[in-house]
Amino acid sequence: MKSPMQRILLTGFTVILAVFFVTPLLWFVFAPFNPQASLSVTIPQSPSLANFEEVLSNEMAMRGLLQNSVIIGIGTMVGTSLIAALAAYGISRGTLPGRKILTYVLILFSSVVSGTASMVPIFKLIYDLGLIDTHIGVILVMIGGSIPSAIFIMQDFVESVPRSYEEAAMVAGASPLQIFRDVTFPVMRPGVLVVGIWVLVGAWGSFLTPFILLRNIKLMPASVTFFLFYDLESGMPQIRLISAYAVLYTIPVLLLYLLINWRYGFRFFGGIKQ
Repeated sequence: MKSPMQRILLTGFTVILAVFFVTPLLWFVFAPFNPQASLSVTIPQSPSLANFEEVLSNEMAMRGLLQNSVIIGIGTMVGTSLIAALAAYGISRGTLPGRKILTYVLILFSSVVSGTASMVPIFKLIYDLGLIDTHIGVILVMIGGSIPSAIFIMQDFVESVPRSYEEAAMVAGASPLQIFRDVTFPVMRPGVLVVGIWVLVGAWGSFLTPFILLRNIKLMPASVTFFLFYDLESGMPQIRLISAYAVLYTIPVLLLYLLINWRYGFRFFGGIKQ
């Protein structure tokens, strides 16, 4: 049993911790609707949508949000999910010696591929390929950084498929592609969905890779176009516009979370196609 003093101290610590985490969220709620927003949490006396109207009128910022971020995010998600699914199936069902060690080595190198220290050789490689200032170059780099972890996640779903199902399909005359499509992939769908969401969220919030590989402002995603809301002369941020743009930037990921939670409730099921 805890003494009254211990309970008071625990309650006080919990309140302080809650305030520490809630304060930034309160700023995120009030600042976008405050014409005189600052870094402090202040309730606007006359809330308005003027900040959002000014942000929506910025063509380059909205292009980065509604077009470039979508292209990079969807491209990275589709490429990673497809390649990782095929690679996980091949590694799991293959007879490659040391395949488990290979998976762990790939995961180790994935932290290097997508890290800051590797950006110089990555930039040189993308430059030699002629893909600087292109969405394809950014997508390829992001796919390369995500694939090892994606393979590791999907392997568990592949290995959950009994080999007897595949053997039965093989006896029935199914080709390897048909076996993968009709037997293995339906059970892997939860893993593909998990990896797809994880990769999409990561690509949506990625800053360093597009910032280094893209030069044309018309190609930059929303994570980079935040700089449009800085004063060019003084370099000071326009807090009211940045807060409004941050809300618009967060909405797609929030909607994705709500959609997945409503559709699946984070309870993923697989199945064998007849």
